[in-house]
Formats: sequence, structure tokens, C-alpha cells
Amino acid sequence: MKIKPKSIALLGICAAIAMVLSYIESLIPLSFAVPGIKLGLANIAVIFALYKLGAKEAVAVSLVRIAWMAILFGNVMTLAYSVAGAALSLTAMILLKHWDRFSTVGVSVIGGILHNTGQILVAMLIMETAQIVYYLPILCVSGIAAGVAVGIVSAILVKRVPVSKD
Repeated sequence: MKIKPKSIALLGICAAIAMVLSYIESLIPLSFAVPGIKLGLANIAVIFALYKLGAKEAVAVSLVRIAWMAILFGNVMTLAYSVAGAALSLTAMILLKHWDRFSTVGVSVIGGILHNTGQILVAMLIMETAQIVYYLPILCVSGIAAGVAVGIVSAILVKRVPVSKD
């Protein structure tokens, strides 16, 4: 199957936007109370790609962003946390979008909660302690709040930005 230049360009734009949003998010200090709290702004581009381009394309946008952000601004540990969170959240978001019973906001909220869950699971493995699970309720609340905000912005973009797949 040949990928058309227009599709490649759109994927590149989505990945670039995800990286810029991820970098902007890194400048906002939210982790003062609980480590790991983030807005998940890059998921705006991922959810847009999921709804406008498809599941494979959303995974590609997410993986490109994660890889480049780890190379440019992170390390192996940030890569591990990001991949775990993204794998869990993207799997759920793809399934829920396909199931078609959740709105874009609902898909985003579940994605936010499961991203935090994936990161907690990795932290428990790395630190070899289950005590970290006590952060999960706080991270779930932040995941819900961030998921709602990201979902609303994503829904507006999905509705208003036309994309032709040819």
C-alpha cells in the first residue's frame, strides 16, 4: 500500500504539533504536589489523528512524539514511562472510538486515566514497591480533569478542521 504525500505531510504536522504541545507542557510546573501530573496537551494531536486519520496514524503520531521528546529532552526512564502510558491509553482510546459509544471527551478522559495507570505500573516495577499505587487516585482525578479539557479541544478540532484522505 502506497502512502500518499498529503497523508505523510499531515502526519508530520500532527507529530510536530504534538511535540510542540509536549514541550510547552514541560514548561508548566504542575508536579509540585504529586509527581507525574500533566495536562496531556500532546494528546490533542493524537486524538485528532485518531478521529480524522485512523488508529495506525494516531499510534504513529504518538510514537514519533514520544521518541523525539525522549531523545531531545528526556532519557530512557522518561521513554519507559511515556511508552507504558501511551500503550495503555491508546489501546483503550482506539477500542472506545471503534465501539462508538463514547464521545471524543469520554475517549480522552479514559485515555488520561489509563495513561496515568500505565505510568504508575512502570514506576511500581522500576522502584519495586506497590506503595506508589497510592498516587493513582490523585492522578486519576487529574487525568479526568485534563482528559475533559483535552477532549473538548480535540472535539472542536475534529468537528471544524476538514481533512481529505486522498
